[in-house]
Amino acid sequence: MFLGVDGGGTKTAFCMVDRSGQVVARAQAASSYYFSHGIELVERVLKEGVEAVCAEAGLNPADIEYAFFGLPGYGEAARDLPVLNATPRAVLGHDRYACDNDMVCGWAGSLGAVDGINVISGTGSMTYGERLGRGVRIGGWSEMFGDEGSAHWIAVRGLNAFSRMSDGRLPEGPLAEVFRRHLDLASDLDVIDVVHNQWQGDRSRIAALSRSVAEAAALGDEVATQILTDAGRELALLVEVTRERLEFGPDETVPVSYSGGTFGARTVLETFASGLKNPSTPYELRHPLYEPVVGAALYAAKLAGTPLDQPALDALRTAPGTPASGEDDR
Repeated sequence: MFLGVDGGGTKTAFCMVDRSGQVVARAQAASSYYFSHGIELVERVLKEGVEAVCAEAGLNPADIEYAFFGLPGYGEAARDLPVLNATPRAVLGHDRYACDNDMVCGWAGSLGAVDGINVISGTGSMTYGERLGRGVRIGGWSEMFGDEGSAHWIAVRGLNAFSRMSDGRLPEGPLAEVFRRHLDLASDLDVIDVVHNQWQGDRSRIAALSRSVAEAAALGDEVATQILTDAGRELALLVEVTRERLEFGPDETVPVSYSGGTFGARTVLETFASGLKNPSTPYELRHPLYEPVVGAALYAAKLAGTPLDQPALDALRTAPGTPASGEDDR
């Protein structure tokens, strides 16, 4: 029995997978992004999620052969690593686990843990790729001065466009009315109260406004469409740099996949795919094989030295909620 945990800026997902490729249980808890709420948050969230997934599976933590915890922010503050590495021990009661950044979950799920590059664009954005046992991360520099192409980045640019439309510095398009309706604004200036006072700048709630930008683009808003187009280009650039850092040869066709809710916006995905069409640096864009939390469970099995065999991997492809099943929740 292998436990995969995929932390994120919005939620933390838990998934138990057995050797036959059956998803035995799932659970969900709050975000485990601890930079805004203190590192103690991580243990509380993991404890809640592990207890829930074990209860659904009818198992105890001791029954878990190996677990992989993909944690947001892991590796971004060196002083926190000892605490993060030790936290699952308090939750599981044993040492059969490993921790890393949640980007590894996206890569392992999307590509089935084979050499290649995965780009993640959810609340934040980054790429993670592996080649011949070496991993490279690009991006993920936080919403304050990075995370280009992410939901938060899209939302902030959307808020900027809304303010400019309200002032008359931009011609008003559908985006303005979409934001007014979604945020239930009595006056346009109330957006300051909503984002700064009511939401306290919460990154997850701000990132969710990217859906409003996508809605406005679907209604023909040119500014919103340009924001989504720029996001796709930024994500393609992340892949290009990751390829260089991993030293893939110019003649090597590099598998690339993607994960995260931002790719649910068609313009983002289409622009991203178009940005990879360079004959001098060939790519093979692959639809994600598994969702990130299932990738985490696959990676747990691999780290345990007992990777799932092909029949088990095939069985996982048809599990509810996986991209192959048609129920991908991205």
